[in-house]
Amino acid sequence: MKTTFALAAALLASGVTVAHAASDDAWSNFRSEVAKACVTAAKGLIENGKALVDPFGSQSYGLAIVSGKAVGANVTISTICAFDKKTRKAEIGGQISADKLTVK
Repeated sequence: MKTTFALAAALLASGVTVAHAASDDAWSNFRSEVAKACVTAAKGLIENGKALVDPFGSQSYGLAIVSGKAVGANVTISTICAFDKKTRKAEIGGQISADKLTVK
């Protein structure tokens, strides 16, 4: 009986580890998708943007801040990006000057 319990406990523990790893991979892929979509959405405002992605977002949206050189100007700006988890589309806000917000 003790052996059966020990085996069951070991199997449960290994299953939790595998599920946790899959979850980590899924969140990593989600963050990459949000970053790519947000940088692409910001191309009209920001050249060679870099995204700082909220690790999990909200219930409905992936959230990020994209920063970089303003298109047509020699200043650094940022914009806020919302990535809809259902439609997989990103939308950006207006430009925010570097003296107000900077992503390094």
